[in-house]
Amino acid sequence: MTPMTTQLTPPVEKRPAAAAGPAPGTRGPRRPGAWTPWLYLLPALVVLGTLLVYPVYQLGLISFLEYTQAQVSGGEPTSFQGFGNYATLFSDPQFWQVLLATVVFAAACVVTTLAVGCALAVLLTRVRALPRLVLMMAALGAWATPAVTGSTVWVFLFDPDFGPVNRLLGLGDFSWTYGRYSAFALVLLEVVWCSFPFVMVTVYAGIRAVPTEVLEAAALDGASQWRIWRSVTAPMLRPILVVVTIQSIIWDFKLFTQIYVMTNGGGIAGQNLVLNVYAYQKAFASSQYSLGSAIGVVMLLILLAVTLVYLRLLRRQGEEL
Repeated sequence: MTPMTTQLTPPVEKRPAAAAGPAPGTRGPRRPGAWTPWLYLLPALVVLGTLLVYPVYQLGLISFLEYTQAQVSGGEPTSFQGFGNYATLFSDPQFWQVLLATVVFAAACVVTTLAVGCALAVLLTRVRALPRLVLMMAALGAWATPAVTGSTVWVFLFDPDFGPVNRLLGLGDFSWTYGRYSAFALVLLEVVWCSFPFVMVTVYAGIRAVPTEVLEAAALDGASQWRIWRSVTAPMLRPILVVVTIQSIIWDFKLFTQIYVMTNGGGIAGQNLVLNVYAYQKAFASSQYSLGSAIGVVMLLILLAVTLVYLRLLRRQGEEL
């Protein structure tokens, strides 16, 4: 009797059926926690919408209307002017003069502020703890000083009769606020004095975050301190430099308090006017609120354009912010 042989076959592995995904061109179900980040951002968005979006909307609306003291008091009805206010503004030669002065003055303030802030930030990394603490406290004191107070103090320091600066420099009764360029220079010094602490502290924090091994390797290769800053430190600090540059552009372009206080409303015959003071004079001194609003809209568009162009250039260079 021959034994029967049985052939064993391996068990077939059962695989779970593939889950049916969403059809092409359709979105799958949203994850349960997808709305969680927006819930955290909701309070900030509400605050920004209240404090930013609505005022900007009102600014743009008034710029398209005829809105003077007659309309404010109710003596005449408000009428829609379209781009008439902008046409009036752009046809005014004084507007273009003030715009050019604003751009040049803001650029000088930004460059000087960045230069002083970055230089002092590098200095903070070279001095000992006690001088570093003294410099930081002095800088933060200047930063915390209100603009009106700082401007008044600087006017007193450079006063032709009682100020100590003219006596130390031997300038006699020279008036800094009488000439156009000397007045702009005086305001520039005050703006840099109250603005460089932000740049200094921010850049110093960025420098402290740079790995020391990279700086030591550059020094061992024979690079000078300027070459290390230009070729090693500055490229690594580019995102921080972008932030402080854009902030400085926004702050200096919309400067108002320092010019208004130190030049007594824009200087002799308006020789030291900038756009913000010019808009204030049109809106409140001349009661042309629609023209003042149009100037505000132009300033807003210029700042948005400068910021977007600057970010676009950086992204073209391959820098991710």
